[in-house]
Amino acid sequence: MKSPTLPVSLSRPPLALSVASFVSSFDRFAVSPMLVLIAADLGVSLSASVGAASGYYLAYGLTQPLWGLLSDRFGRVRVMRWALFGAAVAGAASALMPVLATLVVARVVTGACFGAVIPTGLTYVGDTVQPSVRQRALTDLMAAAALGTALATGLGGVVAGLVDWRVAFTVPAACALACAVSLRSLPEPPREESALRGGTGVRRYLGAVLGQRWALLVFGLAFTEGAIMLGAMPFLATALQHTGLAAAVAGLAITAYGLGLWAFSKLVKQLSGRWPAPLLMVVGGTQLCLGFAIVAVHVSVPAVAVTALLLGGGWSFLHSSLQTWATSIVPEARGTTIAFFACALFVGSAVASWAAGPLAEHGRYGLLFGLAAGAAIPLTAVAALTRRRYGALPADLPADRPDPLPE
Repeated sequence: MKSPTLPVSLSRPPLALSVASFVSSFDRFAVSPMLVLIAADLGVSLSASVGAASGYYLAYGLTQPLWGLLSDRFGRVRVMRWALFGAAVAGAASALMPVLATLVVARVVTGACFGAVIPTGLTYVGDTVQPSVRQRALTDLMAAAALGTALATGLGGVVAGLVDWRVAFTVPAACALACAVSLRSLPEPPREESALRGGTGVRRYLGAVLGQRWALLVFGLAFTEGAIMLGAMPFLATALQHTGLAAAVAGLAITAYGLGLWAFSKLVKQLSGRWPAPLLMVVGGTQLCLGFAIVAVHVSVPAVAVTALLLGGGWSFLHSSLQTWATSIVPEARGTTIAFFACALFVGSAVASWAAGPLAEHGRYGLLFGLAAGAAIPLTAVAALTRRRYGALPADLPADRPDPLPE
């Protein structure tokens, strides 16, 4: 039986969608404070154990175009449910893997499946919420993900340190199964397909998105943001553990990120209707730069906690502005657009975390975080200036509109 369709009238994401985003975020961030313990338990180096995180992020990112195309073709809710069932199976398998190689494979599959949830949820919001209040609804979804991040970074280290790191993979797997069942009652939103021209099926969506140079620009910004933010942030916990702190303490210090993300997302929700997007981006980028600059100078529990708090604010202001922009560029293929956006974000994070592994292995955290702080400056400048140029255009643009970007 076909699910009923929704009018474009929602003002906030459905509860089931928020819970699924919470679980996806929890699973993604739980591994960070466990990398040292995984390395010790499996008898491998820290730089090798980073593969469990970078492989997850890489799969999470590279599968985004596939999930986006599938959601545009078969529906948002159906794709999220398929993915959550897959994440439940792969997540449970992760907890049983006896060696690093099989653990990395299991985490890659888990990341690929969980990768469908938040981007497709963002697309769902884009389909069902008017552009004038869309950033507020997106920040509600971000707040749910932030709570998952806060609990993952805090409880992940505690559970791994006091019980076993495998338990931290089992919990989100069970929750993913519950979410897949609960999403069954969520109706499918209508999708705008009439404006797409040329080709059939997948080719129409790819042509509409990849033919938009504004979209390509936003994807490039997302890649850079992912490399800076998500690529460097997992090493905050390992930097503390490098000083001799237990995984539980290191994880609790990073909890400030999730708390900051939750609190600042509420502030962004209030400011989004009054402050222009470029200003929100500048505020967010400044927080990213300051946060990484602090730990580039000195690593301690207070310094990491302040940095994590600032990174939560930076993500709330900068990332929510970028993802709101992404939902407006090609509304006729919104699922594909958001999928490529998320792909760029997490491929950037995977590349950066892989490249930073040797620096962490040798304890060169000052250089690692200093590079992240410096890279945040051009990212912020380019994002704010280009978003200002785009700002004079209507919120939702047809895909065949002449592109004002220079040749």
